[in-house]
Amino acid sequence: MSASAGDFPFIVSIQQSGRHFCGGSLLNANTIVTAAHCAEGQTASSLTIRAGSLSRSSGGTVVRVSSIKINSGYVASTYQGDVAIMKLATSIPTSSTISYATLPASGSDPASGTVLTTAGWGTTSSGGQTLPTSLLKVDVPVITRSTCANMYVARELYVTTQMFCAGFAAGGKDSCQGDSGGPIVNKSTRTLLGVVSWGDGCAAANSPGVYSHLGQSTLRSFVAANL
Repeated sequence: MSASAGDFPFIVSIQQSGRHFCGGSLLNANTIVTAAHCAEGQTASSLTIRAGSLSRSSGGTVVRVSSIKINSGYVASTYQGDVAIMKLATSIPTSSTISYATLPASGSDPASGTVLTTAGWGTTSSGGQTLPTSLLKVDVPVITRSTCANMYVARELYVTTQMFCAGFAAGGKDSCQGDSGGPIVNKSTRTLLGVVSWGDGCAAANSPGVYSHLGQSTLRSFVAANL
């Protein structure tokens, strides 16, 4: 469904040559948290971000990225530790359309069954070629780590304590390509619980979305050390 103004005042579109490829979340005036796989192989000087707009192509504020730091524990083959920090060349102050995300407490863990909300400008179908112009959001419930791990292990895909899963066993609702790096939040507390990381396709049965777990102490420490 379409996001409304104020739903995600910290979300940003990360772009190269004006083209959206990943999401991120503002943590303060010059710091964005995103997925390591969005940052890997990128040159800071080639990237911009758009903040404060529901549209990925107009409105809000556009600033350049000045530096990228990828979590040293990131393992590309498994998406372990899939978190990175981008610093901005120009500070972005809070405004009527922009505020900063709140990190979870270190050691906290989203409870199974809790309904969380994720958002982005990613495709609306697995392998889709067209990105929506306006921000979309979807509500998905947290699935226990063990249940999620059991769904994926036969495919040699592994869910670790640095990840959590959210979605439906039957599929139908999920984040998708182009949403990577964006937020998943608890709407009632406005806390940024995770970063869109990986899945097997999008919204398929027994293939819930997997998110980097920002409450996990190692990832939380990496982010906090780079604010």
